[in-house]
Amino acid sequence: MATLLQGKQLTGKIKATLEADIKEFAQRTGSAPVLASIEVGDNKGVGIYTSMQKKAAEGLGIEYRLKHFTGSTTEKELIGQVKQLNSDDSVNGIIVQLPCPAHIDDRKISQGIRVDKDVEGIHPENLGKLLLGQARFIPCTAAAVMELINATGIDLSGKNAVIVGRSEIVGKPLIFLLLEKSPTVTICHSGTSKAGKLEEFVRSADILVAAIGRPALIKGSWIKEGAIVIDVGINQVGDTLIGDIEFSTAMTRASFITPVPGGVGPLTVFMLMRNLINAAKLQKGISG
Repeated sequence: MATLLQGKQLTGKIKATLEADIKEFAQRTGSAPVLASIEVGDNKGVGIYTSMQKKAAEGLGIEYRLKHFTGSTTEKELIGQVKQLNSDDSVNGIIVQLPCPAHIDDRKISQGIRVDKDVEGIHPENLGKLLLGQARFIPCTAAAVMELINATGIDLSGKNAVIVGRSEIVGKPLIFLLLEKSPTVTICHSGTSKAGKLEEFVRSADILVAAIGRPALIKGSWIKEGAIVIDVGINQVGDTLIGDIEFSTAMTRASFITPVPGGVGPLTVFMLMRNLINAAKLQKGISG
């Protein structure tokens, strides 16, 4: 039976460090860091994450400004909002809650965020620095995944790490973050599934990260005995939230596994707050 990797259990030390940094920042600047969040539509998963962000921010002494737009909001209107926040010196960080409705180009909106306010870490310049091992802001969910993997204490060198999903906030950044630990990294996606090879790759994984947004697509019986399993997915099925992995069977095969909800999500929020305080200090010329 697997050990549960619960994000909340890892937040204590991170929270204490953030509280100290935020207190020092407020003393030196006379104001708290400010995070502006843009939410479009009424996606339940996004709503849960936004609520977690607000609660964590307020608990740390961060001002959280939520800008909610209806699902019919135009791309032009969102771009205008981002430009306004870019020029607002009181705002230290901006995050666009993804996914946006289908008629909105997520990439265009997110890449319009000023690079030093990009606390999600997905501006092209920030992603380029990540590739070179010089990241200022690591994409929050990818950073949370690495914190959870590191918490197992297992040496990844030479092991097979399989990522299912190639998004710019999880799958792609994880390639470079994992490579720093020297496993052999494979990334699977829709093409892998269409070729009928997803099960084959999943079965080979010593470390499996699922981030595709497809409820229970990965069967628990595919999980390699003793694998580390990180489920990033959060999908609504009826009144229940489930991950991308069939949890009950996977739990009997993995050595470590994240629950959904309660695994990656709580930690992701604190990675966002860490990026925010780093952005605020950068903007004010505060080192350390």
